[in-house]
Amino acid sequence: MKRFESKVAIVTGAGCVGAGWGNGRAMAVQLAEEGARVLAVDRDPERLAETLERAGAARDAIDTFACDVTSTDSVRAMVEHCLARHGTIDVLINNVGGSAAGGPVELSEQAWDMQINVNLKSVFLTCKHVLPTLIAKKSGAIVNVASTSGLRWTGSAQVAYAAAKAGVIQLSRVVAVQHAASGVRANTVVPGQLHTPMVEARLAGQRSGGDVEALLATRVKRIPLGFMGDGRDTARAALFLASDEARFITGTELVVDGGMVARCD
Repeated sequence: MKRFESKVAIVTGAGCVGAGWGNGRAMAVQLAEEGARVLAVDRDPERLAETLERAGAARDAIDTFACDVTSTDSVRAMVEHCLARHGTIDVLINNVGGSAAGGPVELSEQAWDMQINVNLKSVFLTCKHVLPTLIAKKSGAIVNVASTSGLRWTGSAQVAYAAAKAGVIQLSRVVAVQHAASGVRANTVVPGQLHTPMVEARLAGQRSGGDVEALLATRVKRIPLGFMGDGRDTARAALFLASDEARFITGTELVVDGGMVARCD
């Protein structure tokens, strides 16, 4: 399908902390495969290079831009670049994020501030600078990526991450209602316990002393379907919400977690 033919999409966090399919990388590639011209954004240009390699024949539809999405000047420059190169913006997907372990006692104030900046302020800033274009053209779709940690306890104390992702969900709802009359939709994808490169790169060291297999086994036990999805599953959900197929869907969440949140235990 070419659901995004002639559309321009920005995907933040389109690199990846390791080899494989992270959420943003999968989103950027799938959008390009479905006809979009994609601005793939990441803080690390090397991570974007691998995204281009994995895009195969679709790589010609992907432009890259190094951006710190916690900096308003950097985000403004990114949006200006997109408009100068492509003339418009139709889709914004906010995918930047990462967790830090600890509750209020264990987590440092500095770590708290960093978590809020990376996971929540980044969404605020991209919306701030992209929304004027969408409002002016009276159309557009925003998809923000949260986490099941923003909905419930998911197995470990990560209070700043959980608070920030809950904030992303509510931010999306407010944007959706405020700008519905302008033809702008905003929704949230809520991934659960996925097997992305971040598991090997970060989470195993935080929670299992580097034992990736032990961490994977613990995560699978929480999932009723009995297996973990990956970034491609998140991407499919995000692309649906960004597409015209979801034209009557705004201000809501699509949970991608194999049934984990639905469990009572």
